[in-house]
Amino acid sequence: MAFLGENRALALLAERVLSRPMHHFVHDFIAFIKLHSVWAGPAMFLISFGESFVGLSLFFPGTTVMVVAGTLVRWPLNPHGVLSVWPLMIGGILGAVLGDAISFWIGRRFGHLLEKHWYFVRHPDLLPRGYRFFERFGTASVFIGRFFGPVRAAIPLVAGIMEMPWPQFWIANIGSALIWAPALLLLGTSFREILRAIGLRHGAPIALAIGGAVILTVLTAIAYRSGFFEKLQERWRTRSQKSEQS
Repeated sequence: MAFLGENRALALLAERVLSRPMHHFVHDFIAFIKLHSVWAGPAMFLISFGESFVGLSLFFPGTTVMVVAGTLVRWPLNPHGVLSVWPLMIGGILGAVLGDAISFWIGRRFGHLLEKHWYFVRHPDLLPRGYRFFERFGTASVFIGRFFGPVRAAIPLVAGIMEMPWPQFWIANIGSALIWAPALLLLGTSFREILRAIGLRHGAPIALAIGGAVILTVLTAIAYRSGFFEKLQERWRTRSQKSEQS
């Protein structure tokens, strides 16, 4: 099969190119969209797609980029921003949706054969963690997984392998992307206001990246421990049962 026999040399080259320190990557990306605002939307689409597509997600810090980009957007919360919020938001949403959709299709198309692919042989924990996540949260895992960095890209693939129905996948995929992208931009804007309030200027991008990641991790941990995701799973299961009955 073409997918299973893809050129490993090209993949290794891409990994080597993309393995430069992430803070340099984020800095260069933000500098680029700040100077070339017309490309902000397409660039954010590529970053969001890269983070959501299995096989590339390990190399694309989409969440960090979205948070830092949130400091530059122009909207009521940040009227002095230099970038329009809509291209960034739309690019982030579309990239996330497409990345998950292709990963899901690959899972349905190739099934358990993917477990023998060299990428998952090199990263043996990726699929098992995705299976465990899917077994725990069921069809809601695609929605919930969007907010769990380590397994984000593996969840749609696993959902495809487990033959999750397409309609349920699209609802979870689009619904989570519509929340994910605006929430990260808002997080960046809010954190920037905090930095301004305490008078921090030097090293702000690094502080934003670290602070945004910490806040997002804390919020996710709180939601996890409070049983929010289990409640969401139950609601999702109830709606799925009602739709099947009707």
